[in-house]
Amino acid sequence: MGASSIPFSEYRRKRGDRVGLNWRIPNVLGRRAIRHVLFDANYWKSFIHARLAVAMGDKGCLSLFGRDPQVHRLLAEHLTSEYRIKTEGRGCIVDEWKPRPEVSENHWLDCLAGCAVGASMCGCGLSGMRPADRQERKSLKLSELQKRKSAF
Repeated sequence: MGASSIPFSEYRRKRGDRVGLNWRIPNVLGRRAIRHVLFDANYWKSFIHARLAVAMGDKGCLSLFGRDPQVHRLLAEHLTSEYRIKTEGRGCIVDEWKPRPEVSENHWLDCLAGCAVGASMCGCGLSGMRPADRQERKSLKLSELQKRKSAF
């Protein structure tokens, strides 16, 4: 998705579609198609890089284990294999991610962005962000959970 593309927030939701924060699962019933998820890779790559820029220990930070930088060198190379260009179109400014010419591998950046999409699909999110389409859940008491467990 680029700046000239229709933003995910402006897509018309069709019956049976599941829609979340810059991702959607279109209804494929009766089309002999495979279920799939569509997402704005540019948004999610920017999201990942924003998490990496948050100070260690602060809310929303993405941190890696250990103190030895060599352990994460390959991951770091993949995460820095693309650069962003601020682009304007359709009245909004978006980041478009482009591969660096000297680097050929970006698979782990794509995978990490996909993991963030998957987490959003499961209902995870950061406070202050628009929540994914979540259903209101009735809070349960511990005693209710214990009754359910003993029933099985």
